[in-house]
Amino acid sequence: MAELKQMLLVEPEGVLRRTVAMTARSMGLADVQEAASTPLARRILGQRAFHGALISIDAGDGFDFTLLDMVRQGHSASRPRIPIAVLASRCDEVLLAALRERGITRIVLKPFRARTLLDAFTALAGG
Repeated sequence: MAELKQMLLVEPEGVLRRTVAMTARSMGLADVQEAASTPLARRILGQRAFHGALISIDAGDGFDFTLLDMVRQGHSASRPRIPIAVLASRCDEVLLAALRERGITRIVLKPFRARTLLDAFTALAGG
């Protein structure tokens, strides 16, 4: 059996985060490391390499690109071009442009079901 891809899930909603991580592991989709906040995710990204990530970018009335920029600028233990999907409450042309600049092509809009995130992990893992 092939080794599971290492994935990071950054999502503040605890029940959803834990459900998705446990389900992804049990289904053999990915080994998911969970982070509830940007500061925690920053520490994890500095210490451990990932094959892909699902990152919530909602920050009050705006968006937080800190983690995306950290990875893309090579300031993490992961390759700068790992596949990343973002989780966001809304999307407009300005956000799309900012994400394209960072090489992000997959956006999951909230609210979503756990199955949507599992499908995103499958896509990020290349399966």
